Amino acid sequence: MKKSFYIDYPQAHMDGQAHRYCCAICLQETTKINGLLEGHLPDCSYRLALEKAGYECEVSTNQPQLNTTDEED
Repeated sequence: MKKSFYIDYPQAHMDGQAHRYCCAICLQETTKINGLLEGHLPDCSYRLALEKAGYECEVSTNQPQLNTTDEED
C-alpha cells in the first residue's frame, strides 16, 4: 500500500522557531520529512506503525544515497 503523502503524524513547534515544525515523535524537521514515510527516522513509532500496517517506503533506507552534485561533465 502507498499514500501520496504522509502528513497525519503529530507535529510540534521547533524551539525558538516561529514557523518551523518537526515530528513530535522522532523530531525530524517537516521540511526534511517532505511528506514521505522514509523522511521519518527508522525507529519512529509513526513510521513503524504504518510499515506494520502495510505501507511502503519509496526508497530503501538501507542503501546509500548518492550525491552527484560534485561530478564534472
